[in-house]
Amino acid sequence: LLPSTQTNIHFSNAISENETLNVLSYEYFYNGGGVAVGDLNNDGLEDLFFTANMKPNKLYLNQGNFKFKDITTSASKELEGRAGSWKTGVTMADVNGDGLLDIYICYSGKVDADTRRNQLFINQGNGKFAEKAREFGLDDPGYATQAVFLDYDNDGDLDMFLLNHNIKKIDNMEFANVRNQTEENASNKLFINQNNHFTDVSKKAGIIQNPLTFGLGVAVADINKDGWPDIYVTNDYNEPDYVYVNNHNGTFSEQSKLLLRHISHFSMGVDIADFNNDGFPDMLTLDMLPQDNHRQKSLQMEENYESFELMQRQDLYKQYMRNMLQLNNGNGTFSEIAQLSGISATDWSWCPLIADFDNDGYKDIFISNGYLRDYTNKDFLRYWGDYKIKKAMAREPFLLMDLVSAMPSTKLPNYIFRNNHNLTFSNKQKDWGMINATISNGAVYADLDNDGDLDLVVNNINEEASIYQNTSREINHTSFIGIKLKGKGANTNAIGAKVFVHVKTASQYQ
Repeated sequence: LLPSTQTNIHFSNAISENETLNVLSYEYFYNGGGVAVGDLNNDGLEDLFFTANMKPNKLYLNQGNFKFKDITTSASKELEGRAGSWKTGVTMADVNGDGLLDIYICYSGKVDADTRRNQLFINQGNGKFAEKAREFGLDDPGYATQAVFLDYDNDGDLDMFLLNHNIKKIDNMEFANVRNQTEENASNKLFINQNNHFTDVSKKAGIIQNPLTFGLGVAVADINKDGWPDIYVTNDYNEPDYVYVNNHNGTFSEQSKLLLRHISHFSMGVDIADFNNDGFPDMLTLDMLPQDNHRQKSLQMEENYESFELMQRQDLYKQYMRNMLQLNNGNGTFSEIAQLSGISATDWSWCPLIADFDNDGYKDIFISNGYLRDYTNKDFLRYWGDYKIKKAMAREPFLLMDLVSAMPSTKLPNYIFRNNHNLTFSNKQKDWGMINATISNGAVYADLDNDGDLDLVVNNINEEASIYQNTSREINHTSFIGIKLKGKGANTNAIGAKVFVHVKTASQYQ
């Protein structure tokens, strides 16, 4: 873990609670901010962008040797985000196909529609960025979590899938009644790119539009290896995850129940990668099951037979509160093996990153976790559920902050697991230096110093971002290969391309 005095990255996602805005009035208050990585000026060094929910966003230029420069204001004052807004995810992609990475920022929160409109900053090539979301048709005012750019119609340019979420919790008994309703600001959206203007084609493409969407994670991959990108969406609460399989004709079919035997219940982040080197993409989704037995007993929400059966009757599928590792069997089926693999319980988890961190040819797993307060603490929930307490809060709202402050707060280290090459993983938190306890959310991996191994960057709540330098190349003298892809046409970075590496004893697929 590098100190900010060395990296010059002093960014912190500082949030402040009050009587009107807190986790009791807005349940996604502690979901944190995002981070994006990419070479914005094409100098061969990866730059960083952090979103802060309430404070200004920050853009850092990589100057080499883990030294970064804050260029937010000089690049565009608007990059900091709108005043009084709630920023969430951020994505870097060459949206207009000019060979320069652009920046797309998502907004949500209990604010008006114009304050929530997402922003698109087009790279001008001179260190400046211009906000052009409305011009491109991407100034969506929904409750956004994250955007991903993909060429879903294989026409050579980048389209966009927007992950949204509802900010209103829906009672379990109402699910059947609202399933066929439409909620434009809460549902996910698919935008087709037509000469750098994006059009919402969600309904036509088969993207579910009901109010039950509580999207917290999205990943794109060719799950069935037919040459077309598919989309996995994780949903919080009782709505099942969505697995959108590409039909090659501009539409998708949701096939989660056909492909998966069971899924995470309160699904958070998701990543897709081939971790066992068989050439087929596997899928990892995260939940909130603690590893520690005491925390399981004091925090775990009860899962009983009656509620499970109610979910089945309402077509909500088989969901369990733990991480799920879906092993691709290569025949259109998946086997869920997270418990076998030793990665099923990593507490309140957010961002899974499947990548080879020790350069042994097999992909390992990093998982960020943390929640500012123990919102599911059983003692707190019992107290909060008391009718007299709720009546007192209604009469005197300032007492609400006393209740919020009474919730316990527990910091935990993030998780990192080494791939054992046999479908199992070993916890390497201590051995690999992942011991700093934080409240972490968004994370990325990248080779920040171009030394051949993957470093980690993590966005934390109420403390500075974590920059982890990977020293495995220096210590173990491992080998690596670097490949820079250049796409034809507007998809300049060849997003969606596949790379296969074959050696005598093994193959790798990225």
